[in-house]
Amino acid sequence: MQELEKIWMNGELIDWADAKIHVGSHGLHYGSGVFEGIRAYETPKGSAVFRLTDHLRRLEDSAKLLYMDLPYSSDELKAASLELIGANGRAECYLRPIAFYGYGELGVSAAGNPVEVVIMSWPWGTYLGEEGMRMGIRAKISSWKRVGPNVIPHVSKATGIYLNSMLAVTEANRAGYDEAILLTDEGFVADGSGENIFTVRDGTIYTPDLSASILPGITRDTIIQIAQDLGHRVIEKTLIRTDLYLADEVFMCGTAAEVTPIREIDDHVVGPPGAVTLEIQQAYLDTVRGRSERWAHWLEYASVSPAPAEA
Repeated sequence: MQELEKIWMNGELIDWADAKIHVGSHGLHYGSGVFEGIRAYETPKGSAVFRLTDHLRRLEDSAKLLYMDLPYSSDELKAASLELIGANGRAECYLRPIAFYGYGELGVSAAGNPVEVVIMSWPWGTYLGEEGMRMGIRAKISSWKRVGPNVIPHVSKATGIYLNSMLAVTEANRAGYDEAILLTDEGFVADGSGENIFTVRDGTIYTPDLSASILPGITRDTIIQIAQDLGHRVIEKTLIRTDLYLADEVFMCGTAAEVTPIREIDDHVVGPPGAVTLEIQQAYLDTVRGRSERWAHWLEYASVSPAPAEA
């Protein structure tokens, strides 16, 4: 991670090195936090944050599901996010708002512990690699199952849930794959370790519905809307692993991963990125980079001063 100048923490901008928490913080011990991943892109009109308001609304919803009262409104966090981008002078960056139960008591219950809120920003390139974006990645069906909807609220982007994802992607990476695909306990396709998943068969696009214990992805929603606007039929339904093996095209999407094709799953070759995947990938990248006006309403602009010169 490349360190920048400032981090927004509990209502103020502080130096990067001073953003610290106590080792007794509840969130550190129990994963009792919620977060978002948001990208800002350099566009012809300046730094544009993609669907910032929608991400912060989901952060608020995630907190509610953990009985967490955020001490800042979505509007205040939006202003803080834009202020942070400007202060760090990077038109293109990744934003990580996070809220967690802080230092107080260390029982399992978080009652009475303060809620800490932090926003970080840093440069983050292509999540699954430039070659993966162009040629597609190799994915593995994980032996770890996606947590069920009555185990942890999967609609919440909660920090503790991502232990499930960490185990899956670590297993996949150690086996030589780029990413993991998790199934539900019933054997239905859920998602990747940090991405939603789509298949294309006979010209129709399919994606698991929310009953598959998946996060309601902002990028997932974006892709569905873009695909439909481009004239594609999109069906949200239960998928099984053989739907992945027999698909004409498979791709993943997420704020970090953007739109990444999958060329191989386990020992089944899907093939190079197909026409539907490439069309949607291009439309998405044109949108977030301000090259298309069709979905320009999703861009929210920040004022950025020149980055400070490096010593």
